[in-house]
Amino acid sequence: MDGTMMNFPLTLTHILERCGKLHGKTEIVSRRPDGSIHRYTYADFYHRTHAFAAALQRAGLKRGDRVGTFMWNHYVHLESYFAIPVAGGVIHTLNLRLHPDDIAFIINHAADRWLVVDDVLLPLFDQFKDKVNLERVIVVPFGGSRAAAPYVDYEQFISQAGGDVTLPQLNEHEAAAMCYTSGTTGKPKGVAYSHRALVLHAFALTMADTFAFSQRDVILPVVPMFHANAGGFAHAAAMVGAKQVFPGRQLDAASILALFEREQVTLSAGVPTVLWSILEALERDPTWAQRIPEIRLGCSGAAPPEALIRKLDKFGLHVIHAWGMTETGPVATVNFIKRELDGSDENRVYALRAMQGVPVPFVDIRVRAKDGLAPWDGTTMGELEVRGPWVTACYFNNPDITDRWTNDGWLRTGDVATINEDGYLRLTDRIKDLIRSGGEWISSVDLESALMSHPAVGEAAVIAVAHPKWGERPLAVIVLKEHATATGDELRAHLADKVVRWWLPDAYVFVDSIPRTSVGKMLKSELRERYKDWSWSAESQG
Repeated sequence: MDGTMMNFPLTLTHILERCGKLHGKTEIVSRRPDGSIHRYTYADFYHRTHAFAAALQRAGLKRGDRVGTFMWNHYVHLESYFAIPVAGGVIHTLNLRLHPDDIAFIINHAADRWLVVDDVLLPLFDQFKDKVNLERVIVVPFGGSRAAAPYVDYEQFISQAGGDVTLPQLNEHEAAAMCYTSGTTGKPKGVAYSHRALVLHAFALTMADTFAFSQRDVILPVVPMFHANAGGFAHAAAMVGAKQVFPGRQLDAASILALFEREQVTLSAGVPTVLWSILEALERDPTWAQRIPEIRLGCSGAAPPEALIRKLDKFGLHVIHAWGMTETGPVATVNFIKRELDGSDENRVYALRAMQGVPVPFVDIRVRAKDGLAPWDGTTMGELEVRGPWVTACYFNNPDITDRWTNDGWLRTGDVATINEDGYLRLTDRIKDLIRSGGEWISSVDLESALMSHPAVGEAAVIAVAHPKWGERPLAVIVLKEHATATGDELRAHLADKVVRWWLPDAYVFVDSIPRTSVGKMLKSELRERYKDWSWSAESQG
């Protein structure tokens, strides 16, 4: 027997129509490249997005055409997030922090037909424009003057749309957006998100036990709109009609805190490096805490150390730890403390909050150890596998890549993890970053978290270095905070009661900075290459 419910498609079109009709008075605020502030409402956004969709159709956009975006976080990028897919195209957000050759590869591999680009990014576009085959380049004229041929001016383009647009009737399984992985292992790989996946993902973010998006929120995504759908924040915020605040390209702590204060932000998200910079600014000037509201801070991309969570709490910024990847839409797990754990010891609560959390509804997780599926005991490690309605089942235009999925259809993440008896996921490392010493595994993530709790340590990366006796031993690469001092012996003493003795790094190297990927993750492959010829006899004790 079938149910009697309507076959109503889950598409971004409904979210666009809803926010325009029900929340037209709510503001959308953007910082322009020159630092000035742009304000308009969802009603303005609705009409301009319809105009952009109409202009795309008039220009010959076909169903499934990829339209690249090369932009910072601002209102025109938000218009693109909806206009391109509701017109039947696929928005392909391009990571402007990648090498120009990688950007060119991604555009060509995705077969992007058109590109929308900020005028301030044209010098970067010039570095690869001759390597790509684009039919049309639409320039957003933040500089004040209209884009000149051969480029198309965005404002002129949407003003010539004319009349009301007739949006196509979309199938919820059609692709709406596309993003490529950062390419830390091999060439970047494309993930195509369906309308259905993005809508369901947006619903998940509104739940009280995830990020609790509501119409009363003021939401500022520091996470870039060009990476993994900005965590889904733009879709979820539009769905509930929340005020959105976009920081543009000014991502320093002072600029972000200024927006927190002026717009009274209640929900934000960023990677740990951004959160550390905010914390340091708060510690330098504690009066910020009196001027900004309490804020829920989503954190993903890397695990926030427990010390960071504790310190931000004191300023009224409460970290919500989440985990995901480009392949998972991106949010797959979110951390919250279950009711039955209320009253637990403070140290246990903070230890739980530093974990990646529990899977959101409709996402399943499991850990596969060498002898089969691992029990949920919090100690048995193995590779994390995941499945769900916004988890990709393949890579775009890469039919030969099949080893990332199990025979029964789960995505193999490449992360090493445990799951405890309450269902909390804890990532212990990437498979390639685990340290195997004397036949036993050492978690670089746990060591880094413990090192970051030292008051003098700004950043810490722990890598495996070949050792003549033990096979591999941990080497700690340390960035000290400004004006701070510490020695290897001091850091070793700090770790003594936090990890088992044989985990202690055998050497400590102090550097000015740690190399990172385009989305802020530590680039340990570069560190391993840098220290591959490390001599333990030369500096075995830091």
